[in-house]
This record gives sequence, structure tokens and C-alpha cells, in this order.
Amino acid sequence: MKEFVYAVKDELGIHARPAGMLAKLAAGYKSQILICCNDREVDVKRIMGVMSLGVKQGQQIKLKVEGEDEDEAEEALRKFMDENL
Repeated sequence: MKEFVYAVKDELGIHARPAGMLAKLAAGYKSQILICCNDREVDVKRIMGVMSLGVKQGQQIKLKVEGEDEDEAEEALRKFMDENL
């Protein structure tokens, strides 16, 4: 299992557009990918779950990746976070 923490920099937090892009990216991997915030954990592949977290600017999220392609998925998620959030 791979895990990393990221502090959201986007002034709007994780809203519809980046949530959709994130879900689409995650769907391309076989690994289970979870996002954790505010003592809740949801499947990143489900856009409504990601949006339901209500992540705001400055909050820290934890991403957990587990599965056969976890290394590639973690790398792609880190890059996405840096470029979009």
C-alpha cells in the first residue's frame, strides 16, 4: 500500500471540475484508491464521493493506493495534485 498527504492549494478546494478529472484518472488504474479527509474515506473513482468530502483550500487530504499498479497510480496522482490542486 502506498500513501501520501497533500495540502490543497486551489482556492476553491476540490470542486466539480478537478473532482471529475481526479475520478477519471483513478478509473484508469486497477488499484483501489481512497481519499481521506475530515475523518471520512471515499473511493476516488466515485466523483460524488470525492465532492461529498467538501475539501477546502488549506485542508490536508490523504490518498491511499493499493493494488497491482499502485506505484504507477501513486505517481500519477501526485503529479495530478501538484498540477491541479
